[in-house]
Amino acid sequence: MAGLVISTLAIAAAEQTPAPTDLVEPVDLEGDVTDVAWWVDLATGPVLRTVAILAVAVVARFVLTRVIRGLVKGLSKAAETDLSKAGVTETARESLGTNSIDVQRRQTRATTLGRLLTNVGSVVIWAIAALMILGEWGFNLAPLVAGAGIVGIALGFGAQTLVADFLSGVFMLLEDQYGVGDVVDMGEASGVVEDVGLRVTRLRAVDGVVWYVRNGEVVRVGNMSQNWSRALLDIGVAYTSDLPRVRQLLEEEAHKLNQDEEWGALLLEDPEVWGVENLGPDSIVIRLVLKTLPGEQWAVARELRQRIKARFDAEGVEIPFPQRTVWVRNT
Repeated sequence: MAGLVISTLAIAAAEQTPAPTDLVEPVDLEGDVTDVAWWVDLATGPVLRTVAILAVAVVARFVLTRVIRGLVKGLSKAAETDLSKAGVTETARESLGTNSIDVQRRQTRATTLGRLLTNVGSVVIWAIAALMILGEWGFNLAPLVAGAGIVGIALGFGAQTLVADFLSGVFMLLEDQYGVGDVVDMGEASGVVEDVGLRVTRLRAVDGVVWYVRNGEVVRVGNMSQNWSRALLDIGVAYTSDLPRVRQLLEEEAHKLNQDEEWGALLLEDPEVWGVENLGPDSIVIRLVLKTLPGEQWAVARELRQRIKARFDAEGVEIPFPQRTVWVRNT
């Protein structure tokens, strides 16, 4: 990317700036400095044009910054408008689909892209201004253009990995594949996203290890906390258990959790008992699912397992576990 920008600017400068025959031909630096006309020519010539170029560059950067800020602000306003049109309140159930978390992600993504466009635009504007100023002061830009072209090509070949990481980071932001706070699985590395950069993504694993993953090396991403999550519980009971009774107990405990003021705020829909999931070698597995806020599925599942265990113990429902019979032979 850097090589491409340098080469482009170099070519543009070569096309727009005529190369003088001498290094400092337009400015007579060897003139009589005591001559008032020499100072007048200098002030009304290169100095005035340099000031004009700098003024135009400052104005262009100011306009660019204001336009990009207006675009970012418009995107943020659009996200807030979508949220208000949906009639969303702070309760979890009514925020499904267009929730405050989604709005925050969209605003963060727009801000990051706006910062990227501002930086790239500023570099381009000041680079063009610098080349024009050098041309005004009589510097021969032909060697500079040739050198910049060679350096640009060299950087283009040598920084292919960097360019791939950069472009992958841009597309990840545009497509909102994941954001800060998401729990993602990137293959060898998984954890909570702490930072999303244009080159690398920083993850914090459950054991505290920090992973730095280059964006260009990400082949697939599993996002476990985007928009909504699901707590999946497979409860095993003995083959001698009364399945309708077990299903009723699961529904009751899930309903109690849903009505709880603290835990119910994390649920998006009423819990569902899907029924028998598997006939295993030791138990009959019954599946229970709960749709939760992003990233809350693990806490909800742990709490419900604890409640189910206490209820099964009180009701005499057996939760089987692998057993082994040992025969002792006397010889």
